[in-house]
Amino acid sequence: MADKKKVQEVAQKTGWIWKNLLMGIAFVLVLGLLAGWGLGLITRHGKTVKTPDFSSLTVKQAQQLAAKSHVTVKVVDSVFVRRLAGGVVYRQQPKAGSTVKKGRSIFLTINSVIPRKVVMPNLFGYSVTEAQSELRNRGLNLGRLNYVKDIATNNVLGQSCEGLEVKAGDQVVSGSVIDLMVGVGSQDNQTTIPKITGMKYVNAIDALHERFLNIGKVTFDADIRTYADSMNALVYKQDPAGAGRNLGANVNFFLTLDQTKLPAK
Repeated sequence: MADKKKVQEVAQKTGWIWKNLLMGIAFVLVLGLLAGWGLGLITRHGKTVKTPDFSSLTVKQAQQLAAKSHVTVKVVDSVFVRRLAGGVVYRQQPKAGSTVKKGRSIFLTINSVIPRKVVMPNLFGYSVTEAQSELRNRGLNLGRLNYVKDIATNNVLGQSCEGLEVKAGDQVVSGSVIDLMVGVGSQDNQTTIPKITGMKYVNAIDALHERFLNIGKVTFDADIRTYADSMNALVYKQDPAGAGRNLGANVNFFLTLDQTKLPAK
């Protein structure tokens, strides 16, 4: 009887050990799942959306579209474009089509109702990328890149507006287009042409400038009658369409409101 009782005690003790061991394993698994869920909730891991296109929308329309798209919008700057309606979105950051986390703030630059003036920065010695960033921070737009022989490739050597030299400290109307004289050496003077078909006008210009290229001839379909139409039009053809080109080369493109003209993806 004593042996039988001892066996029962050992069995009970062993069962207790296994029970607690299994409960411990289950607790660790549940804790891991909760930690992963909590981390995913905090970082919104895997929960991303495509940034909508807010161009030419009023701030109220942009807010409504943002709510439907699970993002938010913030007006951070304004420019003055004469041909564009006052109070509508001129540019956004991140760009339309960018992948962002849900709840991300999209920063908007709107077209001012009343023109304002800004101080022209000194871009001499800046790289083209740095100069473009500085111009945007001042509410100005990058225009043509005029390349001249110089040892400092892609460094700014001069700045002008409407064909006239504009000096650092001069007052210029917000939204003005600033052309740059840029150096280019005998080497490293090549770039590649991006695919801009399917892009809106402003985004296409930005894409070309990012590759140090210029806007050539822009052709609009006959049904594009207003500046707002041109802002909403899409590039359906570009020339040239690819391959390498010299820095500062022109790229011609054609814009339409008819999406059936867009090439198949």
